[in-house]
Amino acid sequence: MSANMLDALNKLAAIKQLDKEMIQNIILESVISTLQKRLEPESELEVYIDDLSGNIKVKFQSLVVEREEGLGQISLTEAREEYDPEVQLGQFIEKTMSLYEFEPKLIKTIQKIIQDKIRKLEDDKIQNDFNKQKHTIVTGKIKAIDDFGGYIIDIGYTDALLPLDEQIENEFYRVGENIKAYVVNIRSGKDGVVIVLSRTNPEFVKKLFEAEIPEIFTGEIKIRKIVREPGIRTKVELETANPKIDPVIACVGPKGTRIDSIRKELHGEQIDIVIHSDDPEKMVENALGVTGIKRVIIERNHSASVIVEESDKVMAIGKQGKNVKLAAKLVGLKIDIYTMPEYEEKMAKERRTISHIAELDGVTPKIAEVLRQAGYTSVQDVYMASIEELRNLEGMGQKTAERLKEAAKYF
Repeated sequence: MSANMLDALNKLAAIKQLDKEMIQNIILESVISTLQKRLEPESELEVYIDDLSGNIKVKFQSLVVEREEGLGQISLTEAREEYDPEVQLGQFIEKTMSLYEFEPKLIKTIQKIIQDKIRKLEDDKIQNDFNKQKHTIVTGKIKAIDDFGGYIIDIGYTDALLPLDEQIENEFYRVGENIKAYVVNIRSGKDGVVIVLSRTNPEFVKKLFEAEIPEIFTGEIKIRKIVREPGIRTKVELETANPKIDPVIACVGPKGTRIDSIRKELHGEQIDIVIHSDDPEKMVENALGVTGIKRVIIERNHSASVIVEESDKVMAIGKQGKNVKLAAKLVGLKIDIYTMPEYEEKMAKERRTISHIAELDGVTPKIAEVLRQAGYTSVQDVYMASIEELRNLEGMGQKTAERLKEAAKYF
């Protein structure tokens, strides 16, 4: 057993890139720790690997007794027949045994200890390798797909997991295909330590930019922020202190080769290059990335109203609202898109909402009281009411109702 086990563990060390000498030390320590519990201190236990046979050998002193009852004992009969005819009771005989000669239960105990220690060694190595590889892009080959839709990927020094929630929707791979992903985390589970990968993390895009665009890698162009809707759209905010460098031209590259290479890796995901501006209004314009913006109004530093041409509104909002949502995440403001008529109506509605009915032209104190008792407190309430609803109020006629509606409309 011992030679076969040693050979198997050495092969495992090579496959897992573990230290062969450390594996052998683990084996010897495991055998010693197990046997020491069954032997007395005076047994002078020694465990070593026989270079010729490859077997694990155990040498220890056995006490000569009338009848053998434990591992550290030898019967007088056996001692005289096999070791020394002159030996007496109470003396010690040095025995040397191969590990496979011990009882099966003891061998299984040793095997379990070895397995646990090697698992710990492997986990530590994965942890160390992860510390070197974290926040980088790795390339590997898909080995399998787990029960939860995650890809098991061979990344060289270990297997890694690209879980379902870190995959880009509508991206599908087959076993045997190569794949790039970003190293985000390490996870401990019942099967040991697992490297967790991602293709949805914004840092994945950042590392692709660093790999493809020298000016970003060297720091001449700085990536300030990335926001993503994985598989659909990404906005990358850039700035440079060098006036001779145009970040857009640098990122696009000759004939679009640089940005096309990144898009290809992301399977066609749209990438918007956004130039940073310290001017909040200009930054909102840049983040939206559409022409025809007539005005940007920043309101209380938490929202922005953007007025665009009718023909540019759909583009400003984007498919499924993704463009305006990502722009809002990039600048940290809520963004609403309006045409000029829509914005004017919005402002008029706000005025009507905060204005008391007494401010409306043609509303006398008597009419104001009638309206208040009927639940109409603001100009907006009158604006939303129908003429029929108004003229049915006590003391209110058709002409008065029509006049109030007209005044509310143009308030």
